[in-house]
Amino acid sequence: MSAASTPVSAPAPAAKSRRVNVRTPEVMERVQAEVETHYRSVLVENLRKAGGFMTVGNTTIRLARDFGFCYGVERAIDLAYAARRVFADRRVFLLGEIIHNPEVNRQLTEMGIVSIPISQHLEAVSKLGPEDVVIVPAFGAETQLMNIISERGCLVVDTTCGDVMSVWKRVRGYAKQGFTSIIHGKASHEETRATSSRARGMMGREISWWCSLWATWIMSATTSATAATVRNS
Repeated sequence: MSAASTPVSAPAPAAKSRRVNVRTPEVMERVQAEVETHYRSVLVENLRKAGGFMTVGNTTIRLARDFGFCYGVERAIDLAYAARRVFADRRVFLLGEIIHNPEVNRQLTEMGIVSIPISQHLEAVSKLGPEDVVIVPAFGAETQLMNIISERGCLVVDTTCGDVMSVWKRVRGYAKQGFTSIIHGKASHEETRATSSRARGMMGREISWWCSLWATWIMSATTSATAATVRNS
C-alpha cells in the first residue's frame, strides 16, 4: 500500500487536542487483512497446532509459550496502518520507530510513513503544520515534544501502550506526593525519555537520567522503563 491508496473518510478531530481515532470498523477490517498478510507465519501456525514443538530428523524446534507481538504492539501496528489508510492524501510522520522491529518499520516506510530519528525530533516537528499527521509510537513521547506537536496543530495518532501510560500515571502521582522516581532503563530509549519527562513535579526531585545511565552501564540489554520510588529527605 502507498500514499496513493484510496482515502477513507477520516473522523473529525477534536478542535482542542487534534487527536484522532482511526479505529473505525470499516478501516480496521481492511487493516486486519493487510497486517495478517504481512506478518502471518505458516510455520508458527503449524508449530502451535503440533503442541508447540516439531521434530525434523535429529532437530527439535520448540516454540516459546508466549510468542509473537504483545497486545500493545499489535495495537500500535494496527493504528499505524490505519493512519496511512485514513490519511492517504496527507503527509504522515512517525516519531522514531513504531516498535523495535526492522521488518515492521520497513513495511511502514514502504507505505509512505516518514520516520523521524530521535536526534531530529524537535527540529523536524517544529516545521510541521495542521495538515500533517504525527504517529506517536508504542513507547510514547516526551512531554516537551507533545507540547510542540500540539502547538503546531498537527493531527495525532497516539499508539502509546496502555502499560506505559500506567507507569506515567504512577510517576506523576509520586511527584505530587513528594517522591522521587528512579527509572530503570536505557537513558536514550524512547520509553525512558518519555517516562522521565513525566517524573518531574513541584515537590519531586527528578533524578531519573542519572539512574538511567547507571542502569545502562550494568544492564545494557534493558529496553523498557520501570519505576520505583524513594522518599525525598
